Amino acid sequence: MKVLVINGSPHLHGCTDRALNEVEATLQNEGIETVRVNVGNQDIRGCISCLFCRKHGECVFHDLVNEAAPLFEEADGIIVGSPTYYAGANGQVLAFLDRLFYSTAGTFDKTMKVGAAVISSRRGGSTSAFDEINKYFTISAMPIVSSTYWNEVHGFVAEDVEKDLEGLQTMRNLGRNMAFLIKAINARKETEGVPAQERRFFTSFHDGK
Repeated sequence: MKVLVINGSPHLHGCTDRALNEVEATLQNEGIETVRVNVGNQDIRGCISCLFCRKHGECVFHDLVNEAAPLFEEADGIIVGSPTYYAGANGQVLAFLDRLFYSTAGTFDKTMKVGAAVISSRRGGSTSAFDEINKYFTISAMPIVSSTYWNEVHGFVAEDVEKDLEGLQTMRNLGRNMAFLIKAINARKETEGVPAQERRFFTSFHDGK
C-alpha cells in the first residue's frame, strides 16, 4: 500500500514540509509506503485545454505532471500539501493538480483512492486553501480523509510548527485515519471491487436547438 505525497511549497524544508513529515512518519509506522514529489519549486504551467491528453493519455507538456501520473496511478491515496497565499493554495500546486487530474481522467480510475489536503499558514486563510484542494478529490469519487481538526499547521518557518502541538497532533491523527481507510477499502476491494460509477450523462443545459 502506498501514498503519493505532494509538497506544493517552494520551501523544501519549510512549514508544509514539516507537516507532511509528521503524516508520512505516521503512515510508515502503520505499514504504508510514501513517495514524495516536490512541486512548489518547479516551473509548472497551467492547462491550456488542448485535449492532447484525450488522444495520447498524457499531458502535452512533458514535465513533472507526466512523471507523477504513474505514481498516482499505483498509489492507494494522495496527500497534497500547500502553503497559504492570499487565502488560497500555491498557484504551482493548483496548476499541477489541474493537469494531473485532467490528463489522467481517461487513463486510470481514481474511484476509492483516498485524498487529503494539508495546509500551512502563518495566521489565516488556510481553510479556503483546504477547500480548494479537496475539490479535486470530490469530483473524482475519492474519499476525503479527515482528522481531529482541519488539516493545518501554523507558523512562518518550520521551527514555528514545532510549537504547534495541536497541528502536529492533527497530522498524526490524519496519518492514522488515512492508513485505516486505505486498509479498509483494500479489504473490501478484494471481495467486491470498487463501486460502479455512472458516467452516461454530461449535462451542459443546452436546449437541443
